[in-house]
Amino acid sequence: MEFSEVAAVSGKGGLFKVVSPTRTGVILEALDGSKKKMIANMQSKVSILSDISIYTTDEEGAVPLEDVMQKIHQEFNGDTGLSATSDPDELKAFLKFVLPEYDESRVYVSDIKKLVTWYNTIAATLPELLEKKEAKDDSKEEQSSDK
Repeated sequence: MEFSEVAAVSGKGGLFKVVSPTRTGVILEALDGSKKKMIANMQSKVSILSDISIYTTDEEGAVPLEDVMQKIHQEFNGDTGLSATSDPDELKAFLKFVLPEYDESRVYVSDIKKLVTWYNTIAATLPELLEKKEAKDDSKEEQSSDK
C-alpha cells in the first residue's frame, strides 16, 4: 500500500483505504480495524494523503505529508506520546522539532492535531508506509549493483 491509497474525508474522523473508484465517487474502507466501508460521492471532500503538504518558510514553500510522517517515524518510531487532546504549545513544539521550517502563520494547531492523529493511525495500522521510501531506495541500489 502507498500514501496515494490512503484518504481522509472531510466531516468524517479517521483515515480510509481507497478500495475502488465508482462512476459517481469512490469506495472507502476504514483503517481503524472496523473494516466499515462507505461510498464517498462527488460532493464529499476526499483528500488523498499523497496530495497533502505542510506549508514551510523555505524556498519550496511546502513539504509533502509523506516526508513529514517519515521524519516523525525516524525520530519517534511510532510513539510520539501526543494525541489530538495534547496541549497546543506541546503540539507546536513537536512540529517545530520535526519540521523546523514550518510556517507558523499558515499551519494551525488543528492541522497539527490532524497530523498527530493520522500519524498515530498509520503507525498502528500501516507502519510499512512510514518505512517504504527507505526500502524502495535500498531495493533500487541492490538491483543496480546486481547488474
